[in-house]
Amino acid sequence: MSTAAVPLQTAAALTERYGPSYRWLVTITGMMGVVSMVLAMTTVNVAVPDVMGAFGIGQDKAQWMSSAYMATMTAGMLINAWLSGILGERRTFVGALVFFSIGALMGGSAPTEDALIFARVLQGFSAGVAQPLVMATIFTVFPPERRGMAMGVFGLGVVFAPAIGPTLGGLMIEYFSWRYVFFISLPFCVVAAVMGMVFMPTRPIPKVIPPFDWLGFALLCMALLGLMTGIADGQREGWSSDAIVFRLVLGSVATVAFVCWELYTPRALLDVRIFGNVEFSAAALIAFIFGAGMMGSTYIIPVFVQTIIGFTPLMAGLMMMPAGIMLAFIFPLAGRLSDAMPASTMIIGGLVLFAAGFAWMTTADVDTTFWTLVSMVMVSRLGLGFINPSLNASSLKALPADKVRQGSGVANFMRQLGGAFGINGMVAFFEIRTRFHADALTGTQDWGNRTTERMLTQLEHLLQRSGLPHQQQKAGAIDYLATIVQSKAQIMAFSDTFIVVGVVALAALIPAAMLSRSQRRSRG
Repeated sequence: MSTAAVPLQTAAALTERYGPSYRWLVTITGMMGVVSMVLAMTTVNVAVPDVMGAFGIGQDKAQWMSSAYMATMTAGMLINAWLSGILGERRTFVGALVFFSIGALMGGSAPTEDALIFARVLQGFSAGVAQPLVMATIFTVFPPERRGMAMGVFGLGVVFAPAIGPTLGGLMIEYFSWRYVFFISLPFCVVAAVMGMVFMPTRPIPKVIPPFDWLGFALLCMALLGLMTGIADGQREGWSSDAIVFRLVLGSVATVAFVCWELYTPRALLDVRIFGNVEFSAAALIAFIFGAGMMGSTYIIPVFVQTIIGFTPLMAGLMMMPAGIMLAFIFPLAGRLSDAMPASTMIIGGLVLFAAGFAWMTTADVDTTFWTLVSMVMVSRLGLGFINPSLNASSLKALPADKVRQGSGVANFMRQLGGAFGINGMVAFFEIRTRFHADALTGTQDWGNRTTERMLTQLEHLLQRSGLPHQQQKAGAIDYLATIVQSKAQIMAFSDTFIVVGVVALAALIPAAMLSRSQRRSRG
C-alpha cells in the first residue's frame, strides 16, 4: 500500500466510505477478535484434568495453562499503546490475531506440557495487545453521546464468551479430545482478521520510532516471572529451597524496583502516582481481588467437579453456563442500579454475595447434585455482576478528567494481575492443604485403628474372592486405602480453598468501606 493511500484508511475516511454503519462494522470486528481470545481463556479450564492425565503432571504444572495466559496478557496490555502507535490499529489487530492463532495451533498439537505452556504465553501476550486496542477503537469511532451504548453492546458480546466457553470445551473433549479445545477460537480469529483487514483503521508507520519504557517492562516481567513461578513450584520443590527463595526474592526486588523506576522515569509504563488518590487506590485493590476471585474460581470450580464429583468435561461446562448467561443480563441492570445508588453499596453487596456463594460451596461433596452446584455458582457470579459496573464507575469518578485515561488502564491492569495471581495462589494453597490433610489422615490409619483394621480385612476378603494371589491381597488393600485417603484429602483441601476465597472477598470489605467513606466525604 502506498503512502498516499494510507490516509484513506483512517477512521474518518472509513466512516465516510461506509456511512454510519461503519461504527457497528468495526464494533463487530473487534468483538469477534476479543470473543476468540476470551473463549481461549475460559475453555481450557474444563480440559485441566485431561491434560494432567495426558502429560502425567500435577495441578501446580497444569494451572500454568491459565495463569501464564493471564500473566502475559497483563504484560501485553502495557505494550499495546506503543505498538499500535507505530503500526496502527489494523496491523496491530491483525498481527495479534495471527500470533494468537499460531499459539492455538501450537497448543492443540503440543508434544509436551512445556510446549503447551509456551503456546499459552504466546496467546496471552497477543490477547493483551489486542483487547485494549479494540476498546480504544470503538471509543474513537463513536460520538460521546453513543459511546456508552456501544461499549454496552461490545461488553454483552464479550460476556457471552465465558458463558458458552466451558460448554464448547466440554463438547470438544466429549466427542474428540482435549487438544480440540485449543482450536475452538480459530474460526473467530479468521473472521476477525478478514474483517480487520477491511474495517480497522490504519495510519502510516512513523519515520521516528517513539521511545518505550523497556526497563520498566523488563522489571515487570521479571517480577511476574519470579513471584508466580516461586508460588507455583513452592510446594513441589520446597518453600525453603534455594531455587524457590531466590525466585521469590527476585520477584519482590523487581517489584520494588519497578515501582521506584516508574516514579522516576518521565516515560512511565504505568502511572503509579495515581495510587496517591485514596479512593482510586481502594477501588484498584478491590479490582485486584475481583480479578483474583473471578478468574481463580473460573479455574478451580470445573477442576473440583471433575476431580471430586466425577463430572465429565461437558457436564462441568454445562454447570458453568447458567451463571455466565445470568451475568449477561445482570451487567446492564447493575449498571442502572449503580447510577441510582452509591457505588460502594453495590460493591459491598456484591462482595457479600460472592463470599456467600463460596461459603455454600464448602458443603459440596460427591453427593451434591448438578442443580445445587449450578445454584452455588450462580450466587457467587451474581455478586461479581453487581461489583463490576460499580467498580469501573467509582474508580474513574475519583480521578480528575486528565487522569481518567491512565486510571482506566491501571484499573484494568490490576484486574488482570489479580486474575493471574488468583489462579496461581489458589492452586498453590490447594496443593499445600492437600498434603496437610493427607499427612493428617495417614497418621490415623494404622492397625491400632479398629475401623482401619476392619476395612483392610474386608478389602482383603474381596480381593481374595476376585482371585488375587494371597501375597498381593494386603498390598492391594493398602493401595486402595491410600486412594481413599488421597481423595478425602482433596475434598477437604477444596473446601479449605473455597473458605479462603470467601474470606478474601470479605477482606475486600475494608477497602470498600474506605471507598464509601471517601465518597460520602466528597458529596458532603
